[in-house]
Amino acid sequence: MLTRSSGVLMHITSLPNAFGIGSFGQSAYDFVDFLVETKQTYWQILPLTTTSYGDSPYQSFSAVAGNTHLIDFDLLTQMGLLKESDYASVNFGDDPTSVDYERIFYARRPILETAVKNFLENQSFQADFKHFEKSNRLWLDDFAEFMAIKEHFGNQALQKWDDKKAVARDPNALEKYRTMLAEQIQYLKVTQYFFFKQWLKLKAYANDNHIEIVGDMPIYVAEDSSDMWANPHLFKTDENGKATCIAGSP
Repeated sequence: MLTRSSGVLMHITSLPNAFGIGSFGQSAYDFVDFLVETKQTYWQILPLTTTSYGDSPYQSFSAVAGNTHLIDFDLLTQMGLLKESDYASVNFGDDPTSVDYERIFYARRPILETAVKNFLENQSFQADFKHFEKSNRLWLDDFAEFMAIKEHFGNQALQKWDDKKAVARDPNALEKYRTMLAEQIQYLKVTQYFFFKQWLKLKAYANDNHIEIVGDMPIYVAEDSSDMWANPHLFKTDENGKATCIAGSP
């Protein structure tokens, strides 16, 4: 016998704050408290994965990696990785009721780079970060390398990279880019650490208050993704790495 229950669909990006897009910060915890107060059971969200062109959570550069736009700056400040002055005067958008994805794409990066720099200089975090790297080794290295190389080629889609040896994951080419882009690769790994630390803490708070998360995922892996780059044998593609079968949606 099932107990009748209800919940609310509210994606993280829709939560209010001063950073141009909803995050894992205080407003997310306030929303959990609201769900408790109104006797809800479920909080339904959309995929938390990275977004590509079009800013849809259903087309992601990775089926696993988290969207770093959701990292909360106030929480990083509480960790001692930022100062409020690092972001207090930044314009994240002129309309508090909508997300200016292009603006936050450029505005958030230097702030996160500051946090990553401070993080890597603080030895007290390194053991936990190494554990995170080890626990997520099945996807983290591939994602960080893919995104770093992608940025190197002007954020062009995988199939349009100038270096076809990089597209094909030639060992010599990979070693070259790992060395050349080591700093960017490290940045991408640390920001994933930030993402999962904040997300899992929020999820634990919800679960401890008897609110269950109804998750979502991009069930079709994107053509331009670290997943396809690292595992081309799992997909139907032509000799140029283009997908030969693409699913539709209503």
